Amino acid sequence: MSARTTLATAARVLRQLRSDHRTIALLLVVPTLLMVLLRYVFDGSPVTFNSIGLPLLAIFPFVTMFLVTSVAMLRERTSGTLERLLTTPMGKLDLLMGYALAFAVATLLQVGVASAVAFTWLNLEAPGGVAPVVLIALADALLGMSLGLLVSAFAATEFQAVQFLPAIVLPQFLLCGLLAPRDQMLDLLRWISDVLPLSYAVDGMTRLRTEGSFTGQVGTDLAVVVACTVVALALGAATLRRRTA
Repeated sequence: MSARTTLATAARVLRQLRSDHRTIALLLVVPTLLMVLLRYVFDGSPVTFNSIGLPLLAIFPFVTMFLVTSVAMLRERTSGTLERLLTTPMGKLDLLMGYALAFAVATLLQVGVASAVAFTWLNLEAPGGVAPVVLIALADALLGMSLGLLVSAFAATEFQAVQFLPAIVLPQFLLCGLLAPRDQMLDLLRWISDVLPLSYAVDGMTRLRTEGSFTGQVGTDLAVVVACTVVALALGAATLRRRTA
């Protein structure tokens, strides 16, 4: 792996993102607008907003990063850019880490904007501190990025890439414990939720709200999310081929 090649790849991807105003709006504006909408949906019940606001602060960036990265990597595959790059001395890890670094920068901006609005204008409360909340939200957005890079290998068109959103993201949303406590689900559903990474991000946010501090269990939840991100990136590297279909 070459640091120079990785940084050059990241710079190229960031230049592409900067010229795509709709993608920038999706990344930076949409999660923030969703948090604003959520706040005023529960305008008469601030307790409810504080209860679900922290988990959704992680879920919204997770969804948008999954969508953007899956489509972006698919374009590289279908346009022939990926094949041309992989015929050069560039390694697969250089390419993938370059993408990961570029989207990590986008993720940092995305979570930063959404968090700033949530904790200032919307008065979202974080008993466990703002920094741990932002850290978990950032890790969850990076998880969405890594899953998006992975699933792009299994789509032939952008429409197919979008179809993975309900297949990959919605089951995790339904089983993560936000809509109903996981310990009250059917055993089969609880077992499935135990292996879905989004469950641990929501658990971590919930513990920050209820326990009021960054406990060891919160650290474990965060570690699981990070580990799943690394595994998804490794599997994504395995799907990169020097010849495209």
